[in-house]
Amino acid sequence: MYVKLFERGFYYALLMTLVCSVAGTLLGGLPYLSIIGALVISLILGMLFQLYRPAIDKAEVGIGFISNKFLRLGIILLGFKLNLIDLAHAGVKTILVAVVVVSGVIFLTYNIARKMGVNKQLAILTASGTGICGAAAVMGISPQIKVSEDQEKKKRNDEVLAVAIVAILGTVFTLIEISIKPLLHMTPSQFGVMAGGSLHEIAHAIATGGAGGAVSLDTAIITKLSRVLLLAPAALVIGIWYQHSEKKAEDNTKQKLPIPWFMAGFILASVIGTFVPMSQGVLDWLVKLAYLVLGMAMAALGMTVNFKAFVSSGKNAVLAALSASFVLLAFMIVVSKAFF
Repeated sequence: MYVKLFERGFYYALLMTLVCSVAGTLLGGLPYLSIIGALVISLILGMLFQLYRPAIDKAEVGIGFISNKFLRLGIILLGFKLNLIDLAHAGVKTILVAVVVVSGVIFLTYNIARKMGVNKQLAILTASGTGICGAAAVMGISPQIKVSEDQEKKKRNDEVLAVAIVAILGTVFTLIEISIKPLLHMTPSQFGVMAGGSLHEIAHAIATGGAGGAVSLDTAIITKLSRVLLLAPAALVIGIWYQHSEKKAEDNTKQKLPIPWFMAGFILASVIGTFVPMSQGVLDWLVKLAYLVLGMAMAALGMTVNFKAFVSSGKNAVLAALSASFVLLAFMIVVSKAFF
């Protein structure tokens, strides 16, 4: 969808989503709301905008543009958060754990969801958010799921629902892991590996890792970012798999390979952030800009969600993600104590 910059609807949407994103960032910095995270708060604020339909109607075209294009820009900018040298120093064990977690959890969550009757789009989006990095993974994988124009609204509902599921479960498991910490008898490094390997959002890993001290926090962040690094290859693999699974037997036309080019930007940004000399202040500013832009995309999604579909189709997806999250937590407890 292309929008001419002089169209009034674009500026309405730009202002509305910017307000939601800035407010989400400010609220996400508060003590109790930091666990939820700025992106999910921006989504909720966007949903609240639906209480005033005239504003949504005026900005409808711009909202569609922002939820699509700003999403890709935000994912690219998020690459500056990844320091490849730090990830390399984390060692082969950490990378291997990330690969097993991401592939295993996506496979497990998707198959449980499908057996419970969840539609394919919602199942893979929920599985990706649970296995990789929460809301950012849902938004990064979503462009790889190609649907017809009349299915776009349903797809947006699935995106919002998947984000809500991983945000809620991530918050629940953050509280669970902090609560059981005294029972686990882990070293700070082990607790950090468990937190980074099992929790959904970066904010969840930070909140939990921080409860174990400075060493635990650093380890949690590195372990979590190892999973974030796999967002690009996961998007490519899922795109190819989804296209292949949707291809009808009678369709002999050659389809275009679904290469997520914006993910190349994500990787390039991480390379630039790691190897091109720039101050920490500049890197921090770029990461803040990434979350601001992603927050705008999330708010735009919230402005278009169908609440009836949101409520009716989510129960089984929640149960699937909940089951997989318990399995993941148990797996990470064993792996952390046995290998770290």
